Amino acid sequence: MRKVFSCILFALILCASTLWAEEPLQQAMDSAAEAEKAVTETAGEAAVQAEDAGAKVKEVVVKAKEDMLSKADALIDKGGVDNCKKGLDLCLEEVNKDPKSYRANWMAAKAFREYGNETKKAETPGWEAVCKEYGKKGMGYAEKAIELDPKKPEAHYWYGTSVGTYSDGVSILTALKEGLKDKTQTSFETAYKLDKLYEKGGPIIALGRFWQVLPWPLNDKDKSLEYFREFQKTKFYKHPDTVEFNVYFGELLMENSNTKDEAKALLEDVPKISDDKYWNKKAKALLADM
Repeated sequence: MRKVFSCILFALILCASTLWAEEPLQQAMDSAAEAEKAVTETAGEAAVQAEDAGAKVKEVVVKAKEDMLSKADALIDKGGVDNCKKGLDLCLEEVNKDPKSYRANWMAAKAFREYGNETKKAETPGWEAVCKEYGKKGMGYAEKAIELDPKKPEAHYWYGTSVGTYSDGVSILTALKEGLKDKTQTSFETAYKLDKLYEKGGPIIALGRFWQVLPWPLNDKDKSLEYFREFQKTKFYKHPDTVEFNVYFGELLMENSNTKDEAKALLEDVPKISDDKYWNKKAKALLADM
């Protein structure tokens, strides 16, 4: 009996000793766990802060680029050779900084095209060479933009208009020999499908003009008439920025005796719509030929 009691007492002492030893061990483990949690949380907060800082820097860079391109766009839309050249320089700066920027590339295409077009309108000596060079460069940047994002209308539209500027410099026949007819048609039709009202109905006017100016037997005056009639129903008809439409359509309607009166009205409206010297001169010349 005494032996049994001794065993029980020894067991109780052993258990008490074990519990006494485990308590500080557990405390140490708990402290270590808390320290690890604190370090992890601190590291996590630092990572989040770094990520936020990186995002803010990126946001500032993107905004700066967008502001610069918006400034370029405003300059180009003002018109004139000098404004377009300034806008072109800004676009080239941005596209050189980020060659994979969709907007920078199509903006560069627009800038090249508009600079060439304004040079032609100003009848600057040697404008044909400028149109040839700048139209070609505009095509290149537009093609790059199409590669970057083929599901947006801008690059397709400015590719087609750049071909138009290039054709002004080398002649339509030369452009046709170089295989640009189908590419131009595709670009305008794609822009039309994606957003026919882009650039104040630009794709509609472009397709009407495209089928109008092609030499026989490639031209199609019925298609041209259809697109021009469609444009007349848009809110951009008789807008100062689309005054060339009246000249294009007036020129087409002059060819038919049944629509000469309408052609005359369209051409007489040109100075009422815009004070653009180039288009007023064109309208006046056409009226003189009637």
